[in-house]
Amino acid sequence: MLKDLLRTIKLIFGLAFLVLLIFSCRTTKFVPQDEYLLNKVKVESDTKNIDKQELKSYFRQTPNTSILGFWKFHLALYNLSSQKKKDGWLKRIGEAPVIYDPFLTRRSDEELERYMHNKGYYDAEVTDTVYRKKKKAEVVYRIVANEPYTISRYKVNVLDDSLRTIVRQDSTLSAVHLGENLDMDKLGSERMRMVRTLKDQGYYRMNRNSISYEADTTLGKRQSDVTMLVGEQEIQDSLGNIEYQPHKKFTFRNFYFLTEYEPRKALFSAHLNMDMVPQDTLKVDNYYFIYKKSLRFRPDLLINANHIGDAGYYKVSEVERTYNELSLLRLFKVINIQFEDTGQRDSMGRPMLDCIIQLTPSTKQSYSFSLEGTNSSGNLGVAGNLNYQHRNLFKGGEILDVQLRGATERQSYGVKDSVKFFNTLETGIDTKLTLPKFLAPIRSNRLFQYSTPKTLFNLAYNYQRRPDYTRTIARASFGYQWKSSEFSTHRINLLDFNLVKMFSYDPGFIASIENLYIRSSYTDHSISSFNYIYTYNTQRLQKRTNYKYLRASFETAGNTLYGYSKLANRPQELTDTLAGGQYKFLGTPFAQYFRADLEYRRCWVLDKYNTVVIRGFGGIAVPYGNSKQVPFERKYFTGGANDIRAWPVRALGPGTYKADPNAFPNQTGDIKLEGNIEYRYKMIGMLEGAFFLDVGNIWSLKDNRPGTEFRLDKFYNELAVGTGTGFRFDFSYVIFRLDVGMKLRDPLRPEGSRWIIGNRPYTIDDFNVNFAIGYPF
Repeated sequence: MLKDLLRTIKLIFGLAFLVLLIFSCRTTKFVPQDEYLLNKVKVESDTKNIDKQELKSYFRQTPNTSILGFWKFHLALYNLSSQKKKDGWLKRIGEAPVIYDPFLTRRSDEELERYMHNKGYYDAEVTDTVYRKKKKAEVVYRIVANEPYTISRYKVNVLDDSLRTIVRQDSTLSAVHLGENLDMDKLGSERMRMVRTLKDQGYYRMNRNSISYEADTTLGKRQSDVTMLVGEQEIQDSLGNIEYQPHKKFTFRNFYFLTEYEPRKALFSAHLNMDMVPQDTLKVDNYYFIYKKSLRFRPDLLINANHIGDAGYYKVSEVERTYNELSLLRLFKVINIQFEDTGQRDSMGRPMLDCIIQLTPSTKQSYSFSLEGTNSSGNLGVAGNLNYQHRNLFKGGEILDVQLRGATERQSYGVKDSVKFFNTLETGIDTKLTLPKFLAPIRSNRLFQYSTPKTLFNLAYNYQRRPDYTRTIARASFGYQWKSSEFSTHRINLLDFNLVKMFSYDPGFIASIENLYIRSSYTDHSISSFNYIYTYNTQRLQKRTNYKYLRASFETAGNTLYGYSKLANRPQELTDTLAGGQYKFLGTPFAQYFRADLEYRRCWVLDKYNTVVIRGFGGIAVPYGNSKQVPFERKYFTGGANDIRAWPVRALGPGTYKADPNAFPNQTGDIKLEGNIEYRYKMIGMLEGAFFLDVGNIWSLKDNRPGTEFRLDKFYNELAVGTGTGFRFDFSYVIFRLDVGMKLRDPLRPEGSRWIIGNRPYTIDDFNVNFAIGYPF
């Protein structure tokens, strides 16, 4: 069955590529007489100080989009349509040819020249050359930058006495430096930075109109004298007369929480939606909570989430932190923060604002059920999840999540005529309670400036029946999670306890590991660990933008229990001849190890159709003290839909070790290195394509199986290499993925013949089909 599927997939790929490649050669099919298809546009510059990629954004006309760097796939689809029909599905999903337009070329010249002027190249010259051949045109823009104007002197002149001290103290943070180009974009960024600095010091009405620049370029030698002018506030009366007044520092009078804000009704109200319908009000100091019937949230929850006014005056950073805190509560689907000038002044004569926080609550309780097909390396199964969520369990923003999961999968293992089938079964329950506060005997205000940590409790139980063994895992954890910036998230578990019980071993499996060090990984054990995870992620959901992703984790287990056992002089018990004597906790040996992982991803969005993503992963797990081996569930594996896709999951490694092909694939290791690169391109509608290259392997630190141990002078020669192609079906809410992996280099083969191309013909065993949900990384 798998062989037939692979043949069908290869046939479809081959035919699709051949047909579209043939028709893509007729790229000028819809180009009118005496017109030219804009085939290529490029820019040449005599200076390396200008970003050519940035220059391309100023082109007023660009060619049809290509995939794979050369293939105008969407134009080819358009060209497959009939010339007799003005409309058709191929025209709708394809891309019409871009006809060269001389007017837009001249516009591009002007835009490029304007860009160069903004970067300080006031004498830059931009010309274009158009090459026409066989109804195709190529445009080359050439930029002669000439010498730029630079900044020889920079000063700040403060015309508003109330701002002078703050601006002078901030001068060391200026991004404008002497000797740099007279860059208008950089000066504009510096102006906005100064506006934010002053708004963060209480000057609520400060805006960019109060800051301007003067530049004297008559000094000679292409030098300029630049002055930033920080002026007074511009005020216009009812008659249109303009006067200037010193900026005022604003404080706060009252805070209003509209806890049941209705955006639709607010559209018909001139006021901030406080007097639209009969509502009740609860007053706590200068906080007013406006609600209907009953207040859904405890006042202290909203008061603690609000940091506006903490400094005693208006700060834009406190407004942003308050918005973030309210968003992180996950209780509201609409959050608006607005201000009204009260016209009153405090005891020091400073004007006062009222802060109005409009909140639209999310659904309090929700249930969901999902049923999904699973496929692990061609093995079909089904999984179901029943989820329950309660937001605001005790009116303090507590979130309770309960998930019931059940899954079964029909898997096969073995080769040729010895293929065996079996069913795996997994059931479990996972309960999480999230508290929007820092439950600890220390104050968190100074420790956590960006957001208040959440306290997390977790209880879970999982039952797994596999062909080689059956096990249960009971888990309890307690820890915290918080954000230190827009992109940085921290997760720390002070206690992460797992109790693993294993039974119903397959006799063949036990015999296969009888004299191996890894045998101790498959015994009853407990894990009492401390772990920390740091994540830096600039990816924005629902937006196709460049992003970076970094995840670093650290875990150590068993140290406290080992130290206590040593101090208490507790006896060690012999639980396994290879593992030696071990201390026990709750009647089972406890694991002691150290583990660290590092993962990095980078995504480049080349254009609206093309994306490149890279990923690197490295991890190591080291047992010590009470353990000779790291527990099975803390070891690494590779292969499958999200790793080295040319191999089935857990079928690769460790090192050059070749397992019995008739045994269930269950290879694990203590070290993992992996690198991936994937090129993704949009095809038709929801259909996307991809080409990928995967490199990596796993190794053991201590193992008596041949070829499994990591050696610094050999590991690079034991890397597996796989490539392949695939399709993604993007339904917006979920992505279904089909990847076909092909082995290029197999470390399980003898040294010198590990590269398949040039050494032997390909067989069906060199291909692997992966079905999955979501992108691999």
